[in-house]
Amino acid sequence: MFNKHDIHRDEFQLFGRQGKKGYDWWWHSFTAYDKATGAARPFYIEFFICNPKRSKPGQGPIFGQLEENKKQGIFPSYLMVNVGTWGKDHAQLHRFFAWDEFEIGKKAPFFVKAADCYLDETSTKGNVKVNEEDAKAHPEWMCDHGEISWDLRIKKDIAFNVGYGAGALFRRLQLFEMFWHAEGMKSFFEGTITYNGVEYEVRPEDCYGYSDKNWGKDFTSPWVWLSSNNLVSKITGQRLDNSVFDIGGGCPKVGPFALKRKLLSAYYHEGKCYEFNFSKFWTKTKTEFESHETEDEIVWHVEQRTWNNKMVTDIRCKKEDMLLINYEAPNGKKLHTRLWNGGNGKGTVKLYHKNKLVDEVICENVGCEYGEYAKE
Repeated sequence: MFNKHDIHRDEFQLFGRQGKKGYDWWWHSFTAYDKATGAARPFYIEFFICNPKRSKPGQGPIFGQLEENKKQGIFPSYLMVNVGTWGKDHAQLHRFFAWDEFEIGKKAPFFVKAADCYLDETSTKGNVKVNEEDAKAHPEWMCDHGEISWDLRIKKDIAFNVGYGAGALFRRLQLFEMFWHAEGMKSFFEGTITYNGVEYEVRPEDCYGYSDKNWGKDFTSPWVWLSSNNLVSKITGQRLDNSVFDIGGGCPKVGPFALKRKLLSAYYHEGKCYEFNFSKFWTKTKTEFESHETEDEIVWHVEQRTWNNKMVTDIRCKKEDMLLINYEAPNGKKLHTRLWNGGNGKGTVKLYHKNKLVDEVICENVGCEYGEYAKE
């Protein structure tokens, strides 16, 4: 049973060694609707903390991509409020704060507050504005230009709790290089978001929202993520209002040991849980997946099996509807130079129990990600 809410996993995690070599982020994505035209547009909002113990009072944000910092081996340190939108006129906008410029509630329920930017379990608001001249003059900001402001309420409805792998003991020991918890793999958002002067409405009934959290010392390669709760059964023709799936992972590391091509997956199908979790070894989960680029699309194919269940996922997303997400790792390296990220994926998911087809669904508004490290 993976639908177990645990807001302690959403707590700030950068204690001990990870305070000097670690990241901690809270991610939210959803679909909004132009108030004037009704046109749909997907957005994301992320609060990303990197190496907080490496900054000193009054020093300001430290950017790892500055050439002088690269030469001197100085690691990045900041809170980055990263907001964006997908589509033909996509944008990824970053606003940075130093460790002494924001406040954080380190225990559950968490909160992060920096100037007019705020996030907790049930709400978020803020503003990020980057003009074109500054974006060009500061490549170390790793962002585009534009302006996004938002004021949203959040209700995290269905969770993907991966189990003991992100439990208290493993978090304390910091065994994994990258941890994951989806407190709201199905989330309801409500409020407004404004992009470059255009106001959008966010409605709980059709926002197809998602909320999760990642933290650790480094990223994974390959990096795979797929999730949607906009699902329609091909068998019955009915919309599945109580369903969501979530797939993530790639190459998790436990200490120095890499677990090649492993994914964690959950499918909540009309109230029933189907889980494909390699860390629960007694389920004998087996995974095969393949992702690749075509000229104009990113394509994912995932097959997972346990003793009794099987899930086959096929998703495609047009590159024109995606962006190349721009992160630097806590060590200052930027190995993910082609990390494709989108919110408009489409495809199908087939679910089997004891070799019998339970359902085949058409999925839209799929949150999706794929990338592999560039060679150094």
